[in-house]
Order: sequence, then C-alpha cells, then structure tokens
Amino acid sequence: MARPTIHDVARVAGVSLSTVDRVLNRRVSVRQATRDQVEDAMRSLGYIRNSAAASLARGRTRRFDFLIPSGANSFMRMLESEVAAYSETLAADTVEVEVRTVPAFDERALAEALERVDADGVAFVAVDSPAVREAVRGLRARGLGVVTVVSDLPAELRDHFVGIDNIWAGRTAAGLLGRFCDARPGAIATIAGSMVVQDHAERRLGFQQVMATDFAQLELLPMIEAYDDAEVVEARVAALVADNPGISGIYSLGAGNRGLVAALARLPHRPRVVVHELTDLSRRWLLENRIDAVIRQDPAREARSALRTLIALSSERPFHFNENQVGIEIFLRDNLP
Repeated sequence: MARPTIHDVARVAGVSLSTVDRVLNRRVSVRQATRDQVEDAMRSLGYIRNSAAASLARGRTRRFDFLIPSGANSFMRMLESEVAAYSETLAADTVEVEVRTVPAFDERALAEALERVDADGVAFVAVDSPAVREAVRGLRARGLGVVTVVSDLPAELRDHFVGIDNIWAGRTAAGLLGRFCDARPGAIATIAGSMVVQDHAERRLGFQQVMATDFAQLELLPMIEAYDDAEVVEARVAALVADNPGISGIYSLGAGNRGLVAALARLPHRPRVVVHELTDLSRRWLLENRIDAVIRQDPAREARSALRTLIALSSERPFHFNENQVGIEIFLRDNLP
C-alpha cells in the first residue's frame, strides 16, 4: 500500500494543500478547528511526516491572488499596474502573484472569485455583502491570509486592511468644499459609485458629519449613485443641475469623473468640485480649472503593503502592520507634483 501524501491529507480533511502545509509547519494563521481537522485526517490515514520534505516545503513558492475591480476606473488600473510591478520584484523571493479582475460592485462575482481562490492568501477590494462575508469566512476557515485593500469589511472577518481612513477623507472633502462655497451659499451634491463598498459609504458619512456641523447653511442634496460609470455620471449630473440651478459645489467620492466634467462643461458657471485620485485626467482638469481639488491615496504603497502583509501572514515574518494605514494627500492646481 502506498504511503499517504499531503494530497491525501488535504482531500480527507477537505482543505487546500497550503493549509496542510501551514499545519505541518505550525504556523499561527490556522484556526484551531481547521488544525484539528487536518490532524484527524493525518491520524486516520497513518500519515508520517517526512522531515526532509517538510524542510523543502518551507522554501516552496508562495502564491497569492489579488482581486481588483475591472472597468475604466483609472485608479483601479493604476493599482493593478502597481501590483504587477511589485510582483516582478517578489518573484526573486519565490513569491508568485496572480492578478484577477472582477466586475465592479458585483457582490456575487466577487464571492465566487473568493471561493475559487487556491493560494496561500488573497488581497482584494471588498464589496460588503452577505455572500462576500460568507466567502471570506470560508477562506479564513481554510487558513488563508485575507487582506482587504482600498475598501474594507468588518475587522473580525479579515486579517488586515490596507488603505486610507475613508471617514477622514470624506471629512477632508467637506472641509475643502465648505470653504470653497462658504461665500456663495447654495446646494451641495454628492456622487458615489455604490453604497455596497465601504470606502464610498464611509466617505459619505464623514462628508455629512462636517457639512452638518460646520456648514449648515449649505443644503446637502440626496446622493447620486452612478456606479463609477462616466456615461451614467454625465446623464445624472446633467439632470441634477437642470433641476437644481443653485448648486454651488459637488463632491465626487468615486470614479466616472469624465462624465462629471463633461456635464459641467455645458454650464455657463461651474460649481466648485472636489474629487478623489490623482490620475492623468484629474491632473489635467486641475490645470485647466475644471475641478478645484483632488484627494489622493497612493496605489503603489497599497500594492506593496498588501503583498508584504500576505507574505508576513504566510511565513510568520515580523511585520509592522501599522504601515498599512495609508495617508491622504490634497492637491490643488498650485501644488501638483
């Protein structure tokens, strides 16, 4: 009878090979229930650990998945590019990263992509929904490292979050726009991608907090959801300004800003505008006086921090997880880098 292998252990325990490897090498990222499951399978099979093979496994290639929303969102394409660039650097350390795109704001597609992960860990831009939460619980039960990037989930579900404080980003936007519009009180509009992503929901919350306490003379209009789609943004902003000619400011807390700028170009006098992410387009719009301020997060730092965190989780290397908190930068036309 052939000696049982770790493939047999993984099959009987109902876990991935990487989880069996974590149990064999006594890594702390495995839940006790999963550890017991693997050890029960080893006992039932009569599995005997091969010390030489175990030593070799510790030097094996580690594999991680990075899930990023697809589409025309310039910031997400920048993040994707930074992940790919840093992955080339990590290849020398026997680390492989597979970048996969998932339809933006599609909770079912994201949940299914998470369920298909067969790696040592995963980083992803989160959509907060019951299906996604359940998929993440499944990953954690299998002993995989889970890192959310840009948009978060409840802290108890994942290992770490890499990104900005989105409530403070929203508060910063309100402080800027409120001061821009203070001399000409009127209505303020907000445009989001979708409230199913926590970063947009938190930016909106922070924005509302400051507008209510510091700029109560400015009327806050009902929020527009436009799914980061430039054509949808353009149509809905055009309708909004037609119905509310007294709009003095607009805060775009998501993407699709080509549509926003196109809609405002048809007005004799544009409102003051604050947007997120410094891209080639938003830089040009600042220089052309089409928008007033940009709130930036650093996609290169987020890519590096997310992958370093996954490596640390899989190998128990020391890591300062406070590095995962990414700061924000404010850019006007006069301080562009």
